Amino acid sequence: MHTRSPRAEKREFDTRHFRHALSQFATGVTVITTRLADGTFLGLTASSFNSVSLDPPLVLWSLANTATSMPVFSGNSHYVVNILSAEQAALAEQFASKKKDRFEGVAYTLSHTGHPILNGVSAWFECHNRSRYPEGDHVIFVGEVERCEFTAQAPLVFHSGQFLLPTNK
Repeated sequence: MHTRSPRAEKREFDTRHFRHALSQFATGVTVITTRLADGTFLGLTASSFNSVSLDPPLVLWSLANTATSMPVFSGNSHYVVNILSAEQAALAEQFASKKKDRFEGVAYTLSHTGHPILNGVSAWFECHNRSRYPEGDHVIFVGEVERCEFTAQAPLVFHSGQFLLPTNK
């Protein structure tokens, strides 16, 4: 019989140590895009992406509570998760920057609901903003996938604080 502890034991590590340990897990890199009420686009880089369910098709990602884009992503009905290809490290950096217009010079098409799908990505998922769960210092967004596509391009991988770029063959 398995019993649950009423609460976690006291941590024996600090936030910096925890972050370093997490960096040992290789992740893909995404840019989450949406549209503001005035029609302008918003996008941000996120590596906290995962599948949740095949039926219904659900994915998740998370955003810091302190993110200035939190009200937009919390309130919008749709967004697109763009999985960056191995050649798009510069794009990941651009959407992670404090730059005012992160879409400057970026090629994209519009999804069925009018949200940006970045050109050259390995895959994309157009999601209905199904639910949000506050946990710790982040909110977990669960999206129900309405449309998706993929290519044969290798994804961009992030590990130990850096992008793992493809090697020439």
